[in-house]
Amino acid sequence: MKHFTRVKTSKEFSGVYHHSNCSWHTPYFVLFYKKESSYKVGFVASKKIGNAVQRNRAKRLLRAHFIENIDLLRAGSYVLVAKPAILEADFKKTGKAYLHALKKCAALK
Repeated sequence: MKHFTRVKTSKEFSGVYHHSNCSWHTPYFVLFYKKESSYKVGFVASKKIGNAVQRNRAKRLLRAHFIENIDLLRAGSYVLVAKPAILEADFKKTGKAYLHALKKCAALK
């Protein structure tokens, strides 16, 4: 299993947002991918998602998909931004959208 560090500071987040090699929108989240030599990941859920419980659930779902497919990923920085529809969708649908987004961004090995 690969070792990932977290994208923590706003400077790191904006670096991935503005200098990403690919961004892909799905009905449930937005994936930003920036090619780098190290592995980094960040999860975002704004107040548009809902209260703290709903935001944490959305981030947990995204984190679960990330961990489930961690061995398939190329090196780089990943930021996943949740959308409100993620709370109504089931895990299988969001997982399919996650793999599709990774494929479109050429982030899969």
